[in-house]
Amino acid sequence: MGYDVVALGELLIDFTSAEGSGEAPVFTANPGGAPCNVLAMLAKLGRSTAFVGKVGEDLFGRFLKGAIERAGIYSGGLLLDGDPAAHTTLAFVQNAPDGDRAFSFYRDPGADELLRAEELPRELLESARVFHFGSLSLTREPARTATRRAVELARRAGAIVSFDPNLRPALWRELDKGREEMLWGCSVCDVLKVAREELEFLTGAGDWEEGAERLRRTCPNIRLLLITDGAGESRALGEKGAAVRPACRRIRAVDTTGAGDVFCGCCLDYLLTHGWEAMEEKALTEMLDFANAAAGLVTTRKGALWSVPEKAEIYALMAEEAL
Repeated sequence: MGYDVVALGELLIDFTSAEGSGEAPVFTANPGGAPCNVLAMLAKLGRSTAFVGKVGEDLFGRFLKGAIERAGIYSGGLLLDGDPAAHTTLAFVQNAPDGDRAFSFYRDPGADELLRAEELPRELLESARVFHFGSLSLTREPARTATRRAVELARRAGAIVSFDPNLRPALWRELDKGREEMLWGCSVCDVLKVAREELEFLTGAGDWEEGAERLRRTCPNIRLLLITDGAGESRALGEKGAAVRPACRRIRAVDTTGAGDVFCGCCLDYLLTHGWEAMEEKALTEMLDFANAAAGLVTTRKGALWSVPEKAEIYALMAEEAL
C-alpha cells in the first residue's frame, strides 16, 4: 500500500502548563513532535499518512503509539526501544500571554535520536508520494545518518521531499553545525517550510525578500518556499508565481505549538491535490488562506497533535475572516 505522506523524526511528549497552576505548576502530557503534527493535519484532511521513528518502550512511548494511531497515522514504522537508557523525549512548554512558547527538552539521549539506518522500513519510505522530515533528527548520530538514508530512499522512489528546519537551539551542541545540517536539508528538498527567524538564521539576511533570494540561489532545487511569521504574514514562492497573505485576525492564541506544522500539512495537501502546474499566484493565495486559518485555529487550543482542526472549522473561520 502506498501512502500520501510519510514523515520521519521525533515523536515526544509536550508538557503544557495548566491554567492558574500558580507557584507549583501543573502540566498536561500531550502527544507532540513536528513531523507527527504535520501528519495529523493531513490525516484530518483525508490523506493516508505513516510515521517512521523511535520512542522508548516506556509509559510515554506506549502512550504516543496509541496517540498517533488515534490521529489516523499508520504506526508500523514506529519502533519502541527496550534499552533502559532509551527514554522517550520530553518537552516542557512555557506559554507567554500571547500564546508564544519556549521549550525545555529532556533528551540526552532521547530514543528518537537512536534510530539507525538499518532499522528504516524501506518499503514504507519508497511508497510515499511525499516524504517529510525536520532538523531534530539531524542533531545526533545515529539518527542523522538514518535521516539522510531515508531521504535518499524516498527521492530515488520519486517522492516529493518536504523539509522544516524547525530551529531549536538548545538541542544543538554547536549552532554552526545546526546551520550546516539545516542547509543540507534545504539542499535536498522540493518543498521548504521555514519561519522568518529561521530564514534569518540560515541566510544572515534580516529582510525576508533578501533571505529568500539567497536561499533560492543556494538551493535551486526548492520548488515551493513557504515562509511563516507568527501572527504576521505568510508567503509562498513557487516556480510560476508568489503570494503573500495575512494571518487570521479573529482568533485568540493560547498556545502556538504546532501552528507551523499544521500550516505545512495544509500546504502539502494542496500540492497533492493540485500538483506543481497549479502553483501560480491565485492558487498560492487560496492555499495560504486555508493554511493560515488552520494554523490560527490550532493556536486556540493546547496540545498540537490532538488539536488539529476539522475541515469544516477551517472553512468557517475563512468565511468569518472574509467579512
